[in-house]
Amino acid sequence: MLTTRYVTGSPNWIDLGVPDIGGAAAFYGDLFGWRFEPGGPEVGGYGLFRLGGRTAAGGMQTTAEQGPPSWTVYFQAPDADATARAAEQKHGRVLVQPMDVQDLGRMAILADQAGVSFGLWQPGRNQGLEAVQEPGSLCWVELYTADVPATAAFYHSVLGLETAGVDFPSGTYTAFHPAGEGEEAMFGGVVPLSGDPAEEQAYWLPYFEVTDPDAVVARAGERGGTVRLPATDVPGVGRLAKLADPYGARFAVVRSERPEGQGTDLSEQHA
Repeated sequence: MLTTRYVTGSPNWIDLGVPDIGGAAAFYGDLFGWRFEPGGPEVGGYGLFRLGGRTAAGGMQTTAEQGPPSWTVYFQAPDADATARAAEQKHGRVLVQPMDVQDLGRMAILADQAGVSFGLWQPGRNQGLEAVQEPGSLCWVELYTADVPATAAFYHSVLGLETAGVDFPSGTYTAFHPAGEGEEAMFGGVVPLSGDPAEEQAYWLPYFEVTDPDAVVARAGERGGTVRLPATDVPGVGRLAKLADPYGARFAVVRSERPEGQGTDLSEQHA
């Protein structure tokens, strides 16, 4: 499960890039109760989405030249420069070179062997997200890709991520956890692309915990979002839905069946 006890390879930050950060702030504020605090010119207007005063995500206004609207998942790296070099050696790319963000930490944006972008965050004064695994916050991440074994090998080589296969009649779900942390530390998984034209390209999908997925789906539609998968009950997991915001950035929501504090293990949705 995700926790704020960040270790090497664990997701420790997410941020949103859209052409209208004000509109996005209103959209996600209505869905999750977030309040957006914009940053100053020294950080290019990059701001923080706050949940009860704690950081649940980051966000900024982006242009078409910077890529399509999307959520980016960041992973903890003890040495962002070394990790970036490791990605290049494994047929990935460095999209944004490692750089210091004041004294907060050091970041980079990479692409894996399939071209999926993800971030690195080497903590400085900012250790990472302050709210996870509770309503309105990140609780799971999932990577959709055409080649699960190759993708698992890439993230193992670059971030040290280990995998556990969950067998079920129609296949195996591959779940990620940080090296040496054990399967109880699973935070996400790798899913083969379905062949659906809407999911032709590989991507990372963040899941946010919510108390009422149906209400969130309804509000998302009213606010101009898109329902990619209606709210659906998944035995052993809970009720989940896949959405896109008004700008096309994809995300998912889930109401976990697990007791509070026990996390959401989406590996079971395929069992």
